Amino acid sequence: MDHIQTAKLALRDQLLTARGRLALAEIGERARATAAHLLALPEIGHAATIAAYVSVGKEPGTGPLLDALHAAGKRVILPIVLPDLDLDWAVYAGDDSLATARRGLLEPITPRLGKDAIATADVVIVPGLAATLAGDRLGQGGGCYDRALGRVPVGTPVIVVLNDEEVLAELPVNTHDRKVGAIATASGVRRCR
Repeated sequence: MDHIQTAKLALRDQLLTARGRLALAEIGERARATAAHLLALPEIGHAATIAAYVSVGKEPGTGPLLDALHAAGKRVILPIVLPDLDLDWAVYAGDDSLATARRGLLEPITPRLGKDAIATADVVIVPGLAATLAGDRLGQGGGCYDRALGRVPVGTPVIVVLNDEEVLAELPVNTHDRKVGAIATASGVRRCR
């Protein structure tokens, strides 16, 4: 294991430990605030299709966002983790369209759209553990999103959802790590440079 991987592993452990200390009520409040900021973005307002994800456990919550997008008539596509850790996609049709999957995730049970469906999204909202204002993003370590983001056309807005304290000055990065264009937290949306 090289020094970058070692640094990422240590940082993931610290970030997950900090998330583990958050109360569910706090996660809910932050999720509602983050959703309000995202829904106010012109990119979201103009988008027909939005790629997003279902938060689980102590991740920054996406439930209020998904509900609002669905209620607004947006086509929301959600990931399905494949055995090789790549991502397939399916349409979100409300809470009843979700089922428990491997790794404790909630995934859509609607028909699969294929790996390239992410390329049809007008905006892509991704999970992460941390990010910088330079656009560097630290994920969970499986590489799912780095692969999927490789299919996103240049110029498509990619936004990571985090807690405010997870916006860091710098991160250990590899050449294959994909950048994000903005960071959404409970205090607002910050554009990356």
